[in-house]
Amino acid sequence: MEPTVFGMNEAQLTEWGMTYGIAGLMLLMVFIVGNLAWKAKAGKTGTFAIFLVLILGLVGFIAKSVIQHYMHI
Repeated sequence: MEPTVFGMNEAQLTEWGMTYGIAGLMLLMVFIVGNLAWKAKAGKTGTFAIFLVLILGLVGFIAKSVIQHYMHI
């Protein structure tokens, strides 16, 4: 019998973590960066720059997932 964690094998648990776990961490990072910009009184331009860099990183991660899905990797 294959060992399981919460009724899932290792591949299923990894897929779940990469899908929902990383998405949750991305959402948490948005709140952290927003709080950081607010407390640092970064202004409109600074806040835009901070969020732009964060969003570009998130888009890159999502693009990697989309490309893998369409290439059936």
